[in-house]
Amino acid sequence: MAHPAARTSIEPPSQRPSLKMERLLDSAGVVKKLVDFKKNDVIFSQGEPAKGVFYLLKGLVRLSVTSHAGKEAIVEMLRPGDFLGTWCLAEHPIRMATAIAMEPTAVRAISKTEMRRVLNAEHGLSDGFILDLLAKNIRIGSDLANVLLNSTEKRLARKLLLLSQYGTRDKTGTTLPKAVSQQLLASMIGTTRTRVSFFMHKFKRLGLVDYNGVLKVRHSLARFALED
Repeated sequence: MAHPAARTSIEPPSQRPSLKMERLLDSAGVVKKLVDFKKNDVIFSQGEPAKGVFYLLKGLVRLSVTSHAGKEAIVEMLRPGDFLGTWCLAEHPIRMATAIAMEPTAVRAISKTEMRRVLNAEHGLSDGFILDLLAKNIRIGSDLANVLLNSTEKRLARKLLLLSQYGTRDKTGTTLPKAVSQQLLASMIGTTRTRVSFFMHKFKRLGLVDYNGVLKVRHSLARFALED
């Protein structure tokens, strides 16, 4: 039987209140700067001074860490409505990870001093910010449980459901961002691109995913992911 902790990684995510948070940032009078990034641009790099946070308005961002030996691990994929670079608020003087735009991306850059000021002054904004951090911790914890407790096939199924934002859009299925390649999926679930390709063909044969220019994850994949 599947371990209960593994099931949390495919629960439908709640709709992220990106518009509400953006309005809160505006109404609070936050001093912020709009910054655009092209695909593969580095938003910030691991080891550089951490001077502020970013609020993701548009696009897809890959957050990764690299060991001293040069091995990279993907920590999270961030979407509109997410904050990134928040560790600086906990007195981390340098960036603990690297953030790269996976597609054309727009962020609002907010200095550490300004973000602290507004979090202390605006309770509505601080509540939303805390909820964002809690949701992020839940996603990371679910990813860890997924890696530790499930087979490669189940890990891939759960990751596809998360990346396609299963449960938040239409009733038949959701699409995966084009920037998410098989090699990237392999890195995220700890396997090889060849194994990902094998299972993707299997999922397609079983009618769990469709591919016609873009990959569409069907909701039947959720049932498959929960099977013992």
